[in-house]
Amino acid sequence: MTNQPDITFSVAFEHRLRFTTDLFGDEADVLLNLLQPSETRKPRVQFWIDEAVANANPQLKQRVSKFLSTYSDQLIAAGNIQTVVGGEAVKNDIHILESMLKVINHADLDRRSYIVVIGGGAVLDAVGFAAAIAHRGIRLVRIPTTTLAQGDSGVGVKNAVNLFEKKNWLGSFAVPWGVINDATLLQTLPDRDFIAGFSEAVKVALLKDADFFNLIVKSAPALRRREMEVATPIIQQSATWHLKHITEGGDPFEGLEARPLDYGHWSAHKMESMSNFRLRHGDAVAIGVAIDTVYSTLKHGLPSSVAESVLKCLDELGFDLSDPCLQNTDVLFDGLEEFRQHLGGRLTITMLQDVAQPINVHEIDNAAMHDAITTVAEFARSRRIQSAIHAADSKNRS
Repeated sequence: MTNQPDITFSVAFEHRLRFTTDLFGDEADVLLNLLQPSETRKPRVQFWIDEAVANANPQLKQRVSKFLSTYSDQLIAAGNIQTVVGGEAVKNDIHILESMLKVINHADLDRRSYIVVIGGGAVLDAVGFAAAIAHRGIRLVRIPTTTLAQGDSGVGVKNAVNLFEKKNWLGSFAVPWGVINDATLLQTLPDRDFIAGFSEAVKVALLKDADFFNLIVKSAPALRRREMEVATPIIQQSATWHLKHITEGGDPFEGLEARPLDYGHWSAHKMESMSNFRLRHGDAVAIGVAIDTVYSTLKHGLPSSVAESVLKCLDELGFDLSDPCLQNTDVLFDGLEEFRQHLGGRLTITMLQDVAQPINVHEIDNAAMHDAITTVAEFARSRRIQSAIHAADSKNRS
């Protein structure tokens, strides 16, 4: 009989996460130390910058150029600094991916070369995917420039672009060589984008840490005011919790049936595509987290006080928890099947019995989910009415 062994083996990865406040100034050595030489030559390095980030930070390309010239004795600049369109546009056009691969090929990058990408989560996703498939993997250093990417996706191991009108349909798992969260790069974010990352912080706190959740609830007004002494440690804690789940949770490449870090995401991803990506990820996640938290109260015993705190916190952070997509629940519920297909196997959705007590469920009560959606929409409507009344009253007083 032919020997047919089943052999279990593991592969060691190292995830390097750094926090800085002046990466291309006094702390340039943090990046330099990640760019390790090979046995025979200096590291070849290619920089990619999110176009929106470059426009908002006119000195950024200059500072990157200065970094490359200052340390030219220790590294090789592989071609010009590249810019690429940001937002979902970079993930929605497959031809942009092809163009990136042509640039990488022309620069003769190999598996011991480095691609350093500076930008928001969508650019990190798209450039990261190009790096992951070129030569089956070029070393990638991510420098996230949004609260969303610094606290969540930028420290993850997923890369993807959108295809067939489905979020992240084409992608890979690839551990980044390094991630550097530089607080200074958040300064030019518009208010909406600054707030966006805290929906993911609320999510991971609900899943992992009651004290962290209570801190975010308490800090919501200060976060909305962009008080960095409050925001910076919360972003760092969010990033650390996401990293701990990836490195210690036993399923970094999502081979099991559950995806706990995608709490609230089955509807969020669907709403993004339903709105033709008018609704951005952080905003969609805020609504999705609100919906699944209320649903957890209706079906799984989550205390109603937690749901009330979540709704109030997301509102005080500045999220609008209503969207026209919520009125088309027939299409929205297709997101459940798309969520199942993305992972395979039976439907598995993470819900909550309490803060830091997640459970996996395999069936959704559509009537209860309708009620949860209605509850969130009515809450958002009541908050808008209260805001309008307050604004009118203030105007009359003045």
